[in-house]
Amino acid sequence: MTPIDTIQQGIVSGNVPALVQSIMSYALENGASDIHIEPEEKFTRLRLRIDGSLRSLIQIPSSMHPALISRIKIMGNLKIDEQRLPQDGKTNVVTDDGRSMDLRINTLPTLHGEKVCIRLQDKSQTIPNFAELGIRGSALDNLNDGIHSPNGIVLVTGPTGSGKTTTLYSALHKINNDDINIMTLEDPVEYQMPGLSQSQIKTDIDYTFADGLRAALRQDPDIIMLGEIRDAETIEIAVKASLTGHLVLSTIHTNSAIATISRILDMGVKPYLMGAAITTIEAQRLTKKICIHCKEAYKPDESVIKDIKAHLENLPASEGLDPHSLHDIWLARGKGCEKCGGSGYKGRVGIYEVLKISPEIARLISSNAKISEIQDIAKKQGFVTMLQDGIIKALGGLTTIQEIFEKANKTT
Repeated sequence: MTPIDTIQQGIVSGNVPALVQSIMSYALENGASDIHIEPEEKFTRLRLRIDGSLRSLIQIPSSMHPALISRIKIMGNLKIDEQRLPQDGKTNVVTDDGRSMDLRINTLPTLHGEKVCIRLQDKSQTIPNFAELGIRGSALDNLNDGIHSPNGIVLVTGPTGSGKTTTLYSALHKINNDDINIMTLEDPVEYQMPGLSQSQIKTDIDYTFADGLRAALRQDPDIIMLGEIRDAETIEIAVKASLTGHLVLSTIHTNSAIATISRILDMGVKPYLMGAAITTIEAQRLTKKICIHCKEAYKPDESVIKDIKAHLENLPASEGLDPHSLHDIWLARGKGCEKCGGSGYKGRVGIYEVLKISPEIARLISSNAKISEIQDIAKKQGFVTMLQDGIIKALGGLTTIQEIFEKANKTT
C-alpha cells in the first residue's frame, strides 16, 4: 500500500488519528517543510510545501474538517472550542517509520472554517556541513575565516525559509569543542546540539533577544549565536559584545550582503562602530536541484548563453572557472518523473555570497561611503555574487539556469 493509499484509507474509514499520522509520515518522507490544511466551500484541500513550492496532495470531505482540526489542536495543546482567533502551538510526533518530528502549528479562522499550517522539523536529520549546503570557492574561504575569528559579528541574511538557521548551526557544529563556551538565543530552538547552552526566547513574558544577550554576556561566553537581530537594541548590544572580545553569529533580513550594510546603519549603529565590529556578511537563497532520475542535457538559446557570459565576465580566477573558455555551453534540466512528482526537481541547494569586511571596506563603512563605492571595492577584491555562484552551479548541472535567474532577481 502506497502512502497516498494509506491517506485515502484514513479518509474512507473516517479514522482521523490514523489520517493525521499518515499525512505526517507522507510529508516527512517527501521532504515537506509545511503542511497546509485549507477549508473551501465543498471540500478541504491538503497541500504540502516541497522544495519551496506548494503541491496539492488530496481533497478531504468537508464533513471531516472539524474532527481533523480538533485532532491537530489536541496535538498542539490548543483550545478546541476557540475558533474565532488564531492560535499557535507545538508538539512532537513519531512517524510510522520511527522518526521524530517537531511540529509548529498555527490556526487561522477563514470564511469556510479554520485553516491550519504546520511547520515540520525533522529531528532525525543531521546538520549538513558547508560542502553539503553548497558553500564553495571564495564564499567558503571567507565564511571559514569569519567563524574562526576570535571576535566580531558574522551575519547570515536572506528571506524566511532560505536556510539561514541551518547555515548557522553548520558553522557552530564546525567550531564547537570543549575549549569554548557557546551560547545560543533562539525563537524557537530548531536544533538541539550537545555542548551548547541553548536558551529559548519568550517574548510573551518579556524575555527578548536583547534581554537574553545581556544575560548571556554574564555567562563567560566565547561565542554567542542570536537567532535573529530584530531591533536597534539587540544590534547595539551585539556590537558591544563583539568589540569586547566575543564572536557573535546571527541572522538578519536583507536582500543581499551589500544591502545589509545599509540595513545596519538604518538601525542606528554608528558607521565607525559597524566597520570595527562586523567581519563577515553572508547572503543566501535556496534553489531547486534537478532530479537525478530524469536529468537531461540541452543546448540553451544564444540569448541565455550571452547572459551567462556577461554575468561571469569579471569572475575571479579563484573560482576555478575561466569565463573566456566557455565556448560550447550545455545546461541541464529535469524532464519530470515519478520520483520528483513530475516537477523535474528533487531537493534544494543554496546559492551564496560572502562579503569579507576587509580593512579597506571597513574604512569605507566608517567614513559613511556610498554603498556603490563599497560594492566596487568588494568586486575588485574578488567578491562573488549569488547570481555568479548560482550560474556556476547551473553549469555544473545541479540546478537550472531558470531557477538561478528567478532567485537572483529577488536579491535586487
